[in-house]
Amino acid sequence: MDELIYDLADLFKVFGDSTRLRILYELIDGPHCVGELAEALEMNQSAVSHQLKVLKQNKLVRNTRSGKTIEYALADEHVKDILAIGKEHVEEL
Repeated sequence: MDELIYDLADLFKVFGDSTRLRILYELIDGPHCVGELAEALEMNQSAVSHQLKVLKQNKLVRNTRSGKTIEYALADEHVKDILAIGKEHVEEL
């Protein structure tokens, strides 16, 4: 049980970063490449790529390659659910 708790704590740390949350919210609408995300978030591509790497390592986003373009999307519906439940909780406060 301890290992599960530590893994869950690590997952919630990923959600504890506002930049990563902003990226996840952008991806709710569908896949985007790094350039599109950087423009939407008014950030440089390097910073966005770094955060996408963290999100991918934690299985919150996935990527697909089409030629030279790599598009990122939410890994699955669970990510949408976590964001929706978190938003609902915050709105109740």
